[in-house]
Amino acid sequence: MSGEAGTPVLNGTVPSHPGLYRPKELIADGKYELAAQSLIEFLRHNHDNPQALALLGEAANRLGALGQAEHFLRKAIKLGAREFDIRHMLASVINQQARPALAIPMFEELLEERPDPNTRLVLASIYEKTAQQDKSREIFRDLADTHANNPQVWISYGHSLRADGMVQDAVAAYRRAIAIDDGFGDAWWGLASIKSRILVDEDIATMRTALAMAADDRHRAPLHFAMARAFHDHAEYEEAFAHYKIGNQIRAASLNYNPAELTEEIREIELRIDQAFMRGLPKDPVGEGTPIFVVSLPRSGSTLLEQMLGSHSQIEPVGELPYIPAILRGFMEMATRRGKMTVPQAITAMSPEQASDFGREYLERANLHRRFGKQLFIDKLPHNWSNILFIRKILPQARFIDIRRSGMDCCFSNFTQSFTSAHPASFTLEDVGRSYVDNVRLHTHLDLVSPGMVHHIDYRKLVENPQEQIGSALQYLDIGWEDAVLDFHKLDRVVRTPSSEQVRRPLNRDGIAIWKPYSQWLGPLRDALGSFAEG
Repeated sequence: MSGEAGTPVLNGTVPSHPGLYRPKELIADGKYELAAQSLIEFLRHNHDNPQALALLGEAANRLGALGQAEHFLRKAIKLGAREFDIRHMLASVINQQARPALAIPMFEELLEERPDPNTRLVLASIYEKTAQQDKSREIFRDLADTHANNPQVWISYGHSLRADGMVQDAVAAYRRAIAIDDGFGDAWWGLASIKSRILVDEDIATMRTALAMAADDRHRAPLHFAMARAFHDHAEYEEAFAHYKIGNQIRAASLNYNPAELTEEIREIELRIDQAFMRGLPKDPVGEGTPIFVVSLPRSGSTLLEQMLGSHSQIEPVGELPYIPAILRGFMEMATRRGKMTVPQAITAMSPEQASDFGREYLERANLHRRFGKQLFIDKLPHNWSNILFIRKILPQARFIDIRRSGMDCCFSNFTQSFTSAHPASFTLEDVGRSYVDNVRLHTHLDLVSPGMVHHIDYRKLVENPQEQIGSALQYLDIGWEDAVLDFHKLDRVVRTPSSEQVRRPLNRDGIAIWKPYSQWLGPLRDALGSFAEG
């Protein structure tokens, strides 16, 4: 049995000690802190009880303490708790830590023991993220044959096909999922998010009926986003905005996002990080390879930039790698065990040896994606814009490129995407506008204390004069011009972002002034952006 996000729940394990029934109930009720306290007390009197350690690992996992979860689960398994669910949870924790080289053999072994379709989907996803498309596609095709009535199989298959540029096949896969369950929101959003008018009047009618019956927010939210995109394509902007708003409200209600935390972190960087600190950072390269980090907000033009730079013979685009946030999260988990510490404080206190180890760890994980072994490779994960200082400390050779789209276009584009909780600022106009301002503040400060460390590109100028903008980026990277960068749409590669269709077309102005039909409802965004708002 699985819990949230496919994480196994240890229901298959019957505690051998009656003292474990209470913490197990607390976990089932979502009271993970209380469960952990109860288990720690139990272990004081029942040292190294494997079932208690396994439950403590589950509680830690639920609390997001992945390092501790791994420690407790490994210890439980070593002491004899080798139930399938416990080993599956350990594999899931390793996967959440973005350690695919370890996670893959663990899931492969679990599959040999129990060929569960959900586990196969997880493994296929890991294969795909590590550029093993043949293996992932084989799993998807087999699941489509053996579990043809599972809509999630067809949705995952559709995402894979779309990333590989097989758009019509992806549409067919999403349609198969809808035929199985026309209330499955992610299937509708899969169709709606393709950059062409796919949804017709009949689809809108079907989605209306599905929304009237939907009780699960996991389906309601993407259904509203899909409805919004359909009405947008029909130029019915008031109706479209109403659905965008509801979809985002549903997403926001499921989170406890506090935008002030990011604002405060940027403020602390402004106060704490000066030129002397930047001059004192490590200078000698770590490991092999020079990563180019695109450090911009989502929907800023980063996929287009990656595709253009990746068309150069000396640069390899490797997509959005999750490794910097994963390594930083593990570092912060260790740094805060003895007390509260902010990210800037932890980075300042990080030893040179720690920094070097983290840099090598990143490169080792990134090597799974570097099929051609080029010295320069692009990691365009949007989250990394707020991690620039961490990256600079652990990877002295790293290069940074920021592409900035106009505030109204960038923020409204985020608001119209059915994002997961990975982009929590996108769910209100106020929060997404605030994140844009924070982004600009960070870049402005870094330009002041370390001029030239980050290279900036203007999205509108890139569209109007690509040779000038890309030429300046290539100069920053110390490599020569190649005409291939202007034929970026011919580059044959997997693209797993909402812009996957757009970057397979020549440059166009479709992404400029997209907010204007919605102008009358965007007051909160203008207020949040202040001087960065247009019109």
